[in-house]
Amino acid sequence: MFAVGRYRVERVTDGVRSHVADEVAVEEPLEIRIAGCPPWRTMRTPGDDIDLALGWLVSEGAITSADEVFSAQECSSGEGLERASSVDITLREGVQPPLARSYAASSSCGVCGSDTNLDVLSRCTWPLGEVKTQVSPEVLLSFPDQLCESQRGFGRTGGLHAAGLFVAVTGERLIVREDVGRHNAVDKVIGWALREGQLPGSGLVLQVSSRASFELVQKAATAGIPILSTVSAPTSMAIELARTAHLSLACFVRGTTFNVYSEPERISNSS
Repeated sequence: MFAVGRYRVERVTDGVRSHVADEVAVEEPLEIRIAGCPPWRTMRTPGDDIDLALGWLVSEGAITSADEVFSAQECSSGEGLERASSVDITLREGVQPPLARSYAASSSCGVCGSDTNLDVLSRCTWPLGEVKTQVSPEVLLSFPDQLCESQRGFGRTGGLHAAGLFVAVTGERLIVREDVGRHNAVDKVIGWALREGQLPGSGLVLQVSSRASFELVQKAATAGIPILSTVSAPTSMAIELARTAHLSLACFVRGTTFNVYSEPERISNSS
């Protein structure tokens, strides 16, 4: 599900002006509220907000099972720029909320409160070092096209990232979510996986329609997903964290080629 806004705009083509209706990806603030903690705020595309909140909690190492959440409720009020939305989470007794540094996150970065690779590894309940999952080059190269086929929001607006979870062995597409923020799209699919009992995602590949950043590697690692595939370039911190966490990082996955920056043994030989 995605939200689309419609605006009347002036288009200029070869110097000729015309008025047309343009569809635009919706971006609105969301607060995630956990009792006794400051609210965490992000800018996101409305839709699948509970999954986003659950995925964020997984990424922060707070929960590993849907059973650790007593309740999750969406609330919203107002319209336009005055619209306010939140997800109110109650954790079960004994479940600790994210550390205070987690609430330093902004709309453009999901891990601004994190400091080092060791901080991330300390939150990884499911270490990846012993995960033997493999994906063939042919299957891996099919994921960007499968992702694109599901990007209905991007097709209409050109303004949304997408993330998807795929079965490594068969290439089956399990879930795709879109959002203006790539880290939000990833949180949405991880939250879905949590609810569906798919975590740890040891047999899955996370495919993203963007570059590979530190935050995306962090989210895959904390969800127990051993392979992250992106259509664009990695950053240096993404590579370093992937190598430290023993996560396979494949980037520039397009057409018939890709680069593997860590744990290449999870990419099997061609069939």
